[in-house]
Amino acid sequence: MRSYPDLTAIALVGSMLSQQNLVAAFSVTRHSAIGTKTVPARNNHILVALPMSASVESTTTAAGGFIETELRGKAMKLHTRSQAPKEGQAEEKPMEPYTPTHDDYLRFLVDSQHVYKAFEDIVQECDDLAVFRSTGLERVEPLEKDIEFMVQEYQLSRPSVGKPGLDYAEELRRLGKENLIPEFMCHFYNFYFAHTAGGRMIGKQMSALLLNKKTLEFY
Repeated sequence: MRSYPDLTAIALVGSMLSQQNLVAAFSVTRHSAIGTKTVPARNNHILVALPMSASVESTTTAAGGFIETELRGKAMKLHTRSQAPKEGQAEEKPMEPYTPTHDDYLRFLVDSQHVYKAFEDIVQECDDLAVFRSTGLERVEPLEKDIEFMVQEYQLSRPSVGKPGLDYAEELRRLGKENLIPEFMCHFYNFYFAHTAGGRMIGKQMSALLLNKKTLEFY
């Protein structure tokens, strides 16, 4: 198994809700003491749990690291003032109100499942990613239950995977096939983090809007 010494924290591998505290575990190959809890190493990796609600300063240097400076600056260029009142820089663009439908949500679930299938297959096939197996974040089976529920409950036809889902899954499989682990892990982290954090809020909104407040297995 290869090691990647230049990757400090390369991926979100697990999450749990403990009442109001959302905790995420990050896989680390080289790490100094910045976590709230260190989990015993597995496969030459260390799992360090960090509170998602912690301030940026708690996970960067006192002088301000990459997250606080360059990354935050880039992010604020993509946010409007209404999204980030103090730092948003993007131009406000008027948008017509749009209400998603059951069909829209079902297509989202189908596309998401296809992408998660790619992630899970690659993790199973690549020994360098063994630490990310059976983390509890697997979503293919829960999404299948949700898709079946939507089809039966709202008399919908199961759609084919859309082009965005097909294209993204194909790119992930290319990274896995070429053994481009750091590049793959960037996608892994961002995709899992997005659905574990902000995605839960979106799911709650969709539940109230479309599902009579039912919580899907996906979440």
